[in-house]
Amino acid sequence: MPTLLVANRGEVAVRVLRAAADLGWGSVALVTDADDAHARFADRAVRLPDARSYLDVDAVLAAAGGCDLVHPGYGFLAEDARFARRCAEAGLTFVGPPPEVLELLGDKRRARELAAGVGVPVLAGAEDGFEEFFRAHGAVVVKAAAGGGGKGIRVVRHLADLAAAVRRCRSEALAAFGDDAVYVEELVEPARHVEVQLVGTTVLGDRDCSLQSRHQKLVEIAPAPHLSPDLRAALHGAAAAIARAVRYTGLGTVEFLVRPDGRFAFLEANPRLQVEHTVTEQVTGLDLVRAQLLLATEVEPDLAHTPRGWAAQLRVSLTSTGRLSVFVPPTGPGVRVDTHASTGYRAGLGFDPLLAKVVVHADDPGTLLKRARRALDEFTVDGARTNLPFLRGLLDHPDVWRATTGLVDSLPREDTGARAPVRGTVVAVEDGAVVVEAMKMQHVVPVGDGRVLVSVGDTVAEGALLAEGVDVAVEEKAVEVDLDEVRPDLAEALARHDFARPGAEARRHAAGRRTARENIADLCADFVEYGGLAIAAQRGRRSLDELVERTPADGLVAGVGRVNGERVVALSYDYTVLAGTQGIRNHAKKDRMFELAERQGLPVVLFAEGGGGRPGDTDHGGVSRLDCAAFHLFARLSGLVPLVGVASGRCFAGNAVLLGTCDVVIATRDATIGMGGPAMIEGGGLGVFRPEEVGPVDVQVPNGVVDVLVADDAEAVAVARKYLSYFQGPAGAWECADQRVLRHAVPENRVRAYDVRTVVEALADTGSVLELRPSFGRGVVTALARVEGEPLGILANDPAVLGGAIDSDAADKAARFLRLCDAFDLPVLSLCDTPGFMVGPDAERTATVRHLTRLLVAGANLDVPFGFVALRKAYGLGAQAMAAGSLKAPRFAVAWPSGEFGPMGLEGAVRLGYRRELDAIDDPEQRREAFEAMVAAAHEHGKALNVASAFEIDDVIDPADTRHWVTSQLTCGPRPARTGKKRPFLDTW
Repeated sequence: MPTLLVANRGEVAVRVLRAAADLGWGSVALVTDADDAHARFADRAVRLPDARSYLDVDAVLAAAGGCDLVHPGYGFLAEDARFARRCAEAGLTFVGPPPEVLELLGDKRRARELAAGVGVPVLAGAEDGFEEFFRAHGAVVVKAAAGGGGKGIRVVRHLADLAAAVRRCRSEALAAFGDDAVYVEELVEPARHVEVQLVGTTVLGDRDCSLQSRHQKLVEIAPAPHLSPDLRAALHGAAAAIARAVRYTGLGTVEFLVRPDGRFAFLEANPRLQVEHTVTEQVTGLDLVRAQLLLATEVEPDLAHTPRGWAAQLRVSLTSTGRLSVFVPPTGPGVRVDTHASTGYRAGLGFDPLLAKVVVHADDPGTLLKRARRALDEFTVDGARTNLPFLRGLLDHPDVWRATTGLVDSLPREDTGARAPVRGTVVAVEDGAVVVEAMKMQHVVPVGDGRVLVSVGDTVAEGALLAEGVDVAVEEKAVEVDLDEVRPDLAEALARHDFARPGAEARRHAAGRRTARENIADLCADFVEYGGLAIAAQRGRRSLDELVERTPADGLVAGVGRVNGERVVALSYDYTVLAGTQGIRNHAKKDRMFELAERQGLPVVLFAEGGGGRPGDTDHGGVSRLDCAAFHLFARLSGLVPLVGVASGRCFAGNAVLLGTCDVVIATRDATIGMGGPAMIEGGGLGVFRPEEVGPVDVQVPNGVVDVLVADDAEAVAVARKYLSYFQGPAGAWECADQRVLRHAVPENRVRAYDVRTVVEALADTGSVLELRPSFGRGVVTALARVEGEPLGILANDPAVLGGAIDSDAADKAARFLRLCDAFDLPVLSLCDTPGFMVGPDAERTATVRHLTRLLVAGANLDVPFGFVALRKAYGLGAQAMAAGSLKAPRFAVAWPSGEFGPMGLEGAVRLGYRRELDAIDDPEQRREAFEAMVAAAHEHGKALNVASAFEIDDVIDPADTRHWVTSQLTCGPRPARTGKKRPFLDTW
């Protein structure tokens, strides 16, 4: 049987350990010297150094030796995608959803987008422009984008309080979740808080969580009372839709706000076991933790049940520290108590203040409330204060059964005491004040002449009573400050952020080049730099002052900014710093940025100029440094987010590897790109070369390495911005050429060549076309474009090159382009004018059998909208490959009047099929005339109108109507809400 590590403490650890025991599994508990009450329920225990180690991923994984699974309980590890991924890397099964789902649902902003994408109502919200949003919507709720548990949330009713609330939420979110991102939503009140329980995509009922204080739940009731059957069904359907959209597995909860008129809106989704799962267990008779464990081992649990009665959970929490001299939980019919505590338990040592969960069950609501009140009366705790008196009073409130989220906080306090603003430790009791320290920050709480109830060393919960009899008028004395004063610590920081280097910048400009920071500034608006204060890891050979002066940012400017209004990760090697080489610190910065890009789904733009690895760093204990993660992390982004590489100047070795990993490579005319620079080439005994001879653009453009060649840095930035725009949604304003010009784009002479780019440019919105790899695989044009503002990919044969025949390079180029569009959900329009695949001995030397079929395989496996238009020739297997394998594969297959079809080119078909008849004609002129007549007959037979009459294609259209087919059949629907990768990666070739 498997062995389970429970990576948590308190009552949830006891709950999970009991479920494991019921299954006959082995179990391991994590404990500390001050916290081991749950250890007796496990087969063995591993001791951690301190309380913080419960959240230390390395410490937890080190304790998991000999285990098969890890259950994170319902703490923050339960929603930590990195922890789930580390478990998998360690060969452990994480009891919960996959990391990709944790990342999606753990980011409340992305979860909101997901909900809206499947038709679930969401509250009006904003990720920036908070003041404007407040003015438009009134009172708001500021929320941390990550995490949960009521942390990082503030209600703001007055605009003057907004900025301070945002700062506080950012601070709390950063401390609790490692991410300070916040957003705002409209404040809805009055409203009820209703959540729906999921097991996979199966709904197991709902519960009301409206009885809460400061966003911390106190009482939960199942099923949620006073919901009409239609409203309950709508809530369940909305939760199931969200679950299906992410192919949810395991236990989860979707939470909603419900207005008095029955309208509801999505709040958040919690991809984990919830504290209040107990009430759903009571009304279904199911063991949800057992079901969760079975699902983790790929065993489907039996979820058949008959709903039974009503249940309520009451959270009994500590409000002070102390050793429990008496601890007597209630018992009796319909009463369940989940707890880790017992008499003698030392309460309040810096952990969550939850002491016990009293869960009651009854057949009807009246009996339920009486039983709950009786259970609270029976619950006896001495030695530490709890919220039991408050809960008893709450159950006596006449509106308890129809509560909204504001009820509890609207109740008058029974005391006039001073309360702790945060959970922390009392470090001082001063004259008229108590000082509480949390996260190395001291909070001074004025108590005036009140009677202090705590002592130095006590750990107190947020909201805990510090002193009683405090005059509510007691306030901290205001301290006047000079808002223009720059303190010494700030002055020092500001000085370090002055990255101006006039000499280096002047040399750069003299060479006709821009600096790294100038390129980033041109590309991004609202750029926030990460790691700007990093310096080269060379303190063993240079002074700090020299490193600060000569190696700012360790030669890599990196951060997050906005391109076309959307957030992207942008990085630029700084060639003026150690020749743009890759040092230890800038490797670490890349790791950080690539992980942010993966976690938040942000595109990456990389300016890759530089010389590769840096041998001169000294401040490390490594040997080969082959364990650096940057290349792995960047390659893992392939197919997940758009990756844009820019090469200008010299780009060698590791810098070139990162460049080549990108989806698109943009290069300036002075670029030289190589897997090794001159020093590496010479060191390998391969000759002596100047940098400009290694991989100049006259090599790297025709061989397909470079997608877009530009004149200079400014044009490179403009192209990068344009490329990203296709993956950022529709454009607003657009215009196009008079579409009647398309009626004359294909020559009437069927054997006359023409440039298919004139068709592409006329068909697309004016100025919207960006062609990729135009000098490689020239028989095919691959371009990103827009039609009526909507982005799509266009694939077109060019009859001016090889008559439109598809050779190996063209097939490779087209196949990769299709995979690019498919990876990022861009529809594709195929414009066909090909006599087929390139054949013959010379062609076969290029491995056509493998290369040409890549195009067929790529097209057949598309799941984006795909349309086919035969401009003129559509012959043989080449035409089928341009149609994703069959004329019935695309959403539409139409032809212009100039279209002609056949299993092979007309001339070849006549020569093969009528060889005997033609050979029998002795007169050369008569033979030629007979041949031309046969070709004309074959052409008449293969004309688009005749092919359409056999319904092998959908229609023969007026070329001027082509855009209408595109807008009505390809770009007409919403882009799918995608989580994670559609394909494992995007082939770099």
